[in-house]
Amino acid sequence: MREIKPRSPLAFLLIGIAVLYAVILFIAPLVAIIYGAFKDGIDPIIETLTDPSVLHAFEVSLVLALGAVLINTIFGLVTAWVLVRQKFRGRGIFNTLIDIPFVFSPVIAGYAMIVLFGRGGWLAPPIFPIVFALPGILLAKTFVSLPFVAREVQPVLDSISPEPEDAAYTIGASRWATFRRVILPELWTALLYGIVLTFARAVGEFGAVSVVGGNIEGYTETATSFVFRALNDRNSTGAYVVSLILCLVSVLILFLMNLLRRRMVVSRG
Repeated sequence: MREIKPRSPLAFLLIGIAVLYAVILFIAPLVAIIYGAFKDGIDPIIETLTDPSVLHAFEVSLVLALGAVLINTIFGLVTAWVLVRQKFRGRGIFNTLIDIPFVFSPVIAGYAMIVLFGRGGWLAPPIFPIVFALPGILLAKTFVSLPFVAREVQPVLDSISPEPEDAAYTIGASRWATFRRVILPELWTALLYGIVLTFARAVGEFGAVSVVGGNIEGYTETATSFVFRALNDRNSTGAYVVSLILCLVSVLILFLMNLLRRRMVVSRG
């Protein structure tokens, strides 16, 4: 699409509306969080970040988000491959089901997990608990971040020319060697982009995690759950500080997304 410099009053008005919209929804909350975190000095920040419950909450958030990334990376690749390379009855329905986490309320998803995996649930495991335990949080994070790898990889995989793959088979390369040396390099940037989106969605999840995990302090409490508890406990400094760390993680993720997006544009151009 051709870009033009604004000349008319209407164009400047639209630019002003867009900038004001971004400032109100994005910049102002970030400034408020930074101000709230530093308004009492650096000592409360250090005290919050050395609190064992805060450290444990960040540990749970990070480790289980990485677990969700690992699971969804593997199954996302498999899902994209099946949708692009295989023809079977019900493929359209399966393709639609992948997007359910986009439209399904996280709170309802958490409740559904309790119904399925809770005590007396349809799929309750007899050996270890899932609901109100760390496996439930992992399950919730995996569910809400499920589509991203598959949806980023799928169009790129569909656009790959079959000639290099056929040539690799012609010279005797195995399917695994062909995938690793011919196909995967073409998917790499899209795969990384999907991984970044998956991590961002998983680490910031609150609704499903709160329902299925129970927000048990020192056990199933995540960083986002800690913010909620800190607000209820009138611990505004703790809420601000943890929110600021999560915001910094979001900014880093945004930077990586923009970098990967540029690489994708260059590779396709």
